[in-house]
Amino acid sequence: MLDPANILQQEAIGILGVNLIYSAFYELQSKESFLEGVAQDVVKERIEIDYIDLRGPAFETWDRRMLLAHLVSAGFAEAVFFPSKGPAVPPTEALYKKAVVLAPGYFGHVDTAHAQIHAQLLASGIQELRNELGETKPAPAGLFCLTVAPSAPDEAPPDIPDLLRRIDALLATGSDVLLFRQRELYHMTALVNRYTTAPVRFVVGLSLIIRAFEDPYGNLEGNRLEALARLFAQNARIYAYPMIATDLREWLNTASVHGWEWNETTEWISASQLRRAPPLGHLFAYLLASNFIVPVQVPAALSTIELT
Repeated sequence: MLDPANILQQEAIGILGVNLIYSAFYELQSKESFLEGVAQDVVKERIEIDYIDLRGPAFETWDRRMLLAHLVSAGFAEAVFFPSKGPAVPPTEALYKKAVVLAPGYFGHVDTAHAQIHAQLLASGIQELRNELGETKPAPAGLFCLTVAPSAPDEAPPDIPDLLRRIDALLATGSDVLLFRQRELYHMTALVNRYTTAPVRFVVGLSLIIRAFEDPYGNLEGNRLEALARLFAQNARIYAYPMIATDLREWLNTASVHGWEWNETTEWISASQLRRAPPLGHLFAYLLASNFIVPVQVPAALSTIELT
């Protein structure tokens, strides 16, 4: 409920109920028309819908996972939750009062080898947070994160079948998935912090960290500084997962990103080896020194497949 007063929230629920009855009778031509009918005049501005469960013969052929993904892509929800086991539930049931490790990425490769690397990435973040909290605390929740937003401003957003293909590959690793409407990390922490005051940690490859620093954030008045302030002001830290030097160099060339250097003492590059030309480099060095960005050690048996 997004309205500030109880009376307005009651009014919005009433409109939603009328919409639901009408759509059940007259808007069953497609999933899209049904949800648009339910949302008319109330959702986005006054109500957020982050979970849907339909029952009855009229809905037997509808893909529930596609419905959840459509809630996000159409702007009805900031995020929806896909469990690796059991039925779907609202995000609040997966996140409520839990310490959380988020592994955001594109995850375009769905083969077994990449799945193992992605699982290793998330497992390393969960172990880092367990070490940080102490073994007496409950185990953190670990979730992969995808977004319906395009990976770059000049690209088209991913289509829902492709998103579900990637989600299924991640669920097959035994881990849960959050699908977000927006791709910026500070939006993800804002959503998770609705439901928990416990620590929130990201575990990401160096390429995503560099992208987070290089993005202009033109939608924010304070640009890059405001984006980083929003992220790290919300009890969040980033566990920086290492990358192979050749993979990192190739990604920098492909993304046309300049100004980043490192001491190449081993095959693997960690965040502590990265340097950025000033003045942005001063901010990166500060975040490292203050443990807002925490380098993760290279696992002994890590594959050489690039993390994407």
